[in-house]
Parts: sequence; C-alpha cells; structure tokens
Amino acid sequence: MALTTAKTSGLAITGLGVAAAYALSSAWPVVGALTVAVVLGVTVGSTPVLTAEQRVAVARLTKRLLRAGVVLLGLQLAVPTVLALGPGTLAAVVLTVAVTFLGTLGLARLVRVPRSLALLVATGFSICGASAIAAVEGVIERDDEDVATAVALVTCYGSFALAALPLLAHALGLDATRTGSWAGISVHEVAQVVAAAGPAGAAAVGIAVVVKLSRVVLLAPVVALVGATERGRRDTHAPLVPLFVLGFLAMVAVRSTGLVPAFVLDVAKIASTLLLAGALFGLGCAVRLGALLRGGGRALLLGFLSTLLVLATGFGTLAAFT
Repeated sequence: MALTTAKTSGLAITGLGVAAAYALSSAWPVVGALTVAVVLGVTVGSTPVLTAEQRVAVARLTKRLLRAGVVLLGLQLAVPTVLALGPGTLAAVVLTVAVTFLGTLGLARLVRVPRSLALLVATGFSICGASAIAAVEGVIERDDEDVATAVALVTCYGSFALAALPLLAHALGLDATRTGSWAGISVHEVAQVVAAAGPAGAAAVGIAVVVKLSRVVLLAPVVALVGATERGRRDTHAPLVPLFVLGFLAMVAVRSTGLVPAFVLDVAKIASTLLLAGALFGLGCAVRLGALLRGGGRALLLGFLSTLLVLATGFGTLAAFT
C-alpha cells in the first residue's frame, strides 16, 4: 500500500513539474520546456519537500519517460526533407557534429572535466541540446549532477550563441540562407535556433530548423556508438543498440513515408516534449544543488570552448561545402 501511494505521489509530483515547466516555457519560449523542467527538478530535489519513497518513485518513472520521449522525437524527422538540403550542407552537418563531439572530448581532457560529463556535453552541444543529453545519459555511467550541469551549460551557452550569431552574421554580410544554415548547424536547442535565425527573417528560420533537424538525425548513431564504447569499457551485457534508439529510428522511418496526418505529428511533438520534460524533471530531483555548484568552474570553461568550436566549425564547413 505504501509503495502504491509513493508511486502515485511520484507521478503526481512529476506531472506538476511538467505542467509548470510547460507553462513557463510557453511564456518564455527561448528557454524551452526541457531546460525549465530540469531547473525545477533541481530546485525541488535540493529541498526536503520529497520523501525518500517519493524520490525512488520519481527516479523509476524517469527512465520510462525518457525512452518514450526519445522514441516520439523520431516523428519530427522526415528523411526526404533532410536529403533536400543537398550533399554539401549534409556533409557540413556531419563534419560539424563529428568535430564538435570529438573536439569537446579532447577539450574536456585538457580542462580536466570528468569523462561522464564530457560525453553529455559533447553530445548535447554537437546534436540537439537537452534532448541529446537525455538520450545519451541512459547508456553511460553518470551522476545526476552531471546531467543537470550539462543541461545548464546548454541553456547558458545556447543563449550566448543565439545573441552572438545574428550580430556576427550581420558583421560578415551573410544573407538569410547562410545565416539560417549557420544557426541550424551551430546553435544547441531548437528554440534557440529559431531565436538566432529570427532577425534574418522567415526564410532564415525555415532553413535553420531543417538544418537543425538534420543534426538530430545523427542522434541515433551517436548514442549507439557511445553505448557500444561504454559497453566495452564496462564489460556489460547491455544491448549493443538500446531498444529506445531502435524505436527512434522506426519513428523516423514512419514519418518519412509521408502518411502520418499532420494532427498526429503535432500531438506527437507535444507528447515528446512533455515526456522528456518529465524525465529531466525527475533527473533534476535527484540532484543536490550544493554539489552541482561546487564543480562548476571547469564545466563552464568546457561549455564556452565547445560553443566556440561548434560556431567556428559550422561556419567553416558551410563555407567549404556550400
């Protein structure tokens, strides 16, 4: 009876956290529901408001929400739309993701950031921010503080990028197409991409979103590769490719048929956001703010260097291939 009560209250707490995150992000879209959710989770988790049983219930719920959210994320991606960008842009996207991911890991060693946090930051900064962090955290050994720190860095430096990129694009004399492509290939979160491309007009926003989604396509192979590498390091018998990654790919295939009605896609997009927000709220609840703040200096430096890397690489690859 007590266990059932804890599960029910855990579900209720997570539901309230998601509702609050969604409401706040609707009022301030640049931040995004996922970022707000993890901040709210850290806030709740750092206070004595939750009992030990409730924390356990929220933690168990978190993994289920995470996997379901990543699977539904696949319905936002249609392969024909991505292929329409052309081979030059696609080559620039792949190279930028690879350089940013591997380069961030190298920078992390230089500034002495732990491997688990480095993997989270590398994935989030190179692909799609908090969603990528939420996907890769399930296949590596990490502390909940690492997840919260990585999401905080995505928020901080994504906000920096969305402010800096339009100014740089104007100074460099870039047109709407090039500005949108640069935003899509370099800025961390989808909401931040839209904000970064917005000053250049609707055409820039349109291409920025498509380029950004082409980066999201790489989420599955990157998570699978990281999972396989970590599996070898830990000598475990976990699946080579997690089932939720296969589900993500299946949803991409379904979307690519063009047979899914628009209203279903709209519902799936909202549902994916809510599920991932619930997962990140739950991860935040396991964090202690004091421990998070104590290790922040090197992580801040890594986030800054990784942001400069993705901006420079994105600009350079687009100039070279398009």
